[in-house]
Amino acid sequence: MSSWLASNNLYSVLHPEKLGNKLNSINTTERVRDIQRILWPLREVWLKVELEKLENHEGVAVKALLDSGATGLFMNMTFAKEKGFKMEKLKKPLLVQNVDGTINVGGAITHQVECNMFFKGDMERARMDVCNLGKTELILGMLWLAAHNPEID
Repeated sequence: MSSWLASNNLYSVLHPEKLGNKLNSINTTERVRDIQRILWPLREVWLKVELEKLENHEGVAVKALLDSGATGLFMNMTFAKEKGFKMEKLKKPLLVQNVDGTINVGGAITHQVECNMFFKGDMERARMDVCNLGKTELILGMLWLAAHNPEID
């Protein structure tokens, strides 16, 4: 399979419709499906972390998305409310920009949460921007990644 993969670029492997008439072969179609099954789990990296509320020391376990494209630490607004984190209103809202430079439709960041975060036995005080993250509860961005350099399986 590696020689076949080397002869096709990654874009065409992930987007089989770009292979054109090469897909006439059942063998090629099966290879594309096999590669997609192998690569799909590699699209996202999730870490188990524990958060501790400062006011009552209650712990909350959470799966955090490791995102090297994000600049900071982010907590989902719905998650923060449901779990009872104390949210501090910012003096000035922070605009959120997408990778392409457009303003995020989720709106500005208006609150932050301060808590203790535990990862693999280490504890740190964390200040997280609270915003709409969809189904994701927590995002650990590039600053966290650079500081911790976790081993990823």
